[in-house]
Amino acid sequence: MTKNISAIMAISVLGVWAAPSYADMYKSSDVGLYAGGNYTFVNVDGNGFDADLGTLSGKVGANVTPFLGLEARAGFGVDDDTQNGVELSADNFFGGYATLNLANESPATPYAIFGFTRYELEAQSFFGTVSDSESDFSYGLGVNLALSEELSGNIEYMRYFDKDDVTIDGIGLGLTVNF
Repeated sequence: MTKNISAIMAISVLGVWAAPSYADMYKSSDVGLYAGGNYTFVNVDGNGFDADLGTLSGKVGANVTPFLGLEARAGFGVDDDTQNGVELSADNFFGGYATLNLANESPATPYAIFGFTRYELEAQSFFGTVSDSESDFSYGLGVNLALSEELSGNIEYMRYFDKDDVTIDGIGLGLTVNF
């Protein structure tokens, strides 16, 4: 009986000692550098268009504190949409953003994101090609989900552009590597 109690106590002590490292493995919003990529389902609405496009983007950033991050993103279009004989595509975009993270002890970290994005769209028809680029204040909401210490997935909604009766919105899915 004494051996069983000693063994149970030893296992309990080891379990309590090991528990913080297991819990920290999935703790959200650690301070540090990260890089990742997203596929975004983009909707362009305005000027006679209601187009659905697809973009790929890369991002690099740092969580300066568990609650504040800074990042840069750049991307390009991979899926175009044709309406009334006009093909609309996202040539490229880039921006700088800040994230406000709701750091917690779970694997999920909700965040708000805001900054500026420069978007270049191209419209091509029988009559030729026209491209235009504009910048605007961007904002959104998302959730990072820690899959391991180094890897997390995310889903987010962004309003990239809202000016001159044109809006560009996106729902993105991505992976991020934490360093």
